[in-house]
Amino acid sequence: MAVDSLIELRGVNKYYGPLHVLQNIDLTVARGEVVVVIGPSGSGKSTLCRAMNRLETIESGLITIEGTPLPAEGRGLARLRAEVGMVFQSFNLFAHRTVLDNVSLAQIKVRKRKKEDADRRSRELLDRVGLLSQADKLPAQLSGGQQQRVAIARALAMDPKALLFDEPTSALDPEMINEVLEVMRQLAREGMTMVVVTHEMGFARSAANRVVFMSDGRIVEDRTPEDFFTAPESDRAKDFLSKILKH
Repeated sequence: MAVDSLIELRGVNKYYGPLHVLQNIDLTVARGEVVVVIGPSGSGKSTLCRAMNRLETIESGLITIEGTPLPAEGRGLARLRAEVGMVFQSFNLFAHRTVLDNVSLAQIKVRKRKKEDADRRSRELLDRVGLLSQADKLPAQLSGGQQQRVAIARALAMDPKALLFDEPTSALDPEMINEVLEVMRQLAREGMTMVVVTHEMGFARSAANRVVFMSDGRIVEDRTPEDFFTAPESDRAKDFLSKILKH
């Protein structure tokens, strides 16, 4: 195993009934790397992302984080989810809790931090995503873009080794997408290990170290953004790019 590999998938298979959604997936994500996963709808991107912290179970194969296989359930799994944070398409914030509480809660419950320490860390992170002034509001009082930035702050509050993003901007209005991508670009610049499933090709181009292109449950290409966008090797990727880059 490479010294700096943080997440490794070897021979991973996943079925939904007869549908083979992940087919013999091999993928390594190195520490500090930003891997962007793209591909047509139904290609298995979100399932791949969710398998990395066991929100989706797999039928066969091995997924390791820092060389340790994913725990099946229980405390080990809760610990893993603290190490590998997730940001979803829907923000999944607690509606009846303030923004500050949303960011502090898991720190107190999982990381066992004192409330004042957790709140201090939460304020730092809200400041970092440009939302310190909104700390006492409820999520419903924020725009979608602001709520997603709170969700990113909440994931960062656990001091994760890696962050998984499952289409973090696809539920947002177009004018809000960039404020979220800008926070993600900043994290990428700071060396956060990230796996990002997205339709935002500009982000893939500018922030990714590698682009993983999926189609029909397989990884078809895994290359630098420069290579992938300028000279895709597979017909599937050429077809995909010709459709999206025209618009």
